[in-house]
Amino acid sequence: MASSIERSTRHPVDIHVGRRVRVRRKILRVTQERLATAARITFQQIQNYERGTNRLGASTLYEIANMLSVPVEYFFEGLPDPVTNETDNADVIAYRLLAEFVDTPEGMELAENFARILRKEARHQILELVRSKARTAQSIK
Repeated sequence: MASSIERSTRHPVDIHVGRRVRVRRKILRVTQERLATAARITFQQIQNYERGTNRLGASTLYEIANMLSVPVEYFFEGLPDPVTNETDNADVIAYRLLAEFVDTPEGMELAENFARILRKEARHQILELVRSKARTAQSIK
């Protein structure tokens, strides 16, 4: 875990880009080692990029985008426009929730298995179960 000094010095754009790298890598089930090899860097550097501790250089970001099959712009989606400072808050909030969900082992496994369930009724029952558990968890706080 990053220290409080480290956190305060990390730039929000580096954190955002790193989070986008991590989520995309996990969705594609690419290991940090495999991504590092493709980008010709160490897996420790990937870890630092994903935490936003280190800033990604243009050529490394290009190699990572190539390996993860996304345009370079993908990593900047959800950031405010540097000219107008406007952003679509709904998209940013939705992405952050998705990133937090996929960043857990249970979230990734749940998403993969849920997508395999073809019966609409079964998916609805699972959704109701999750809603019920969430309500119970909130009432315990």
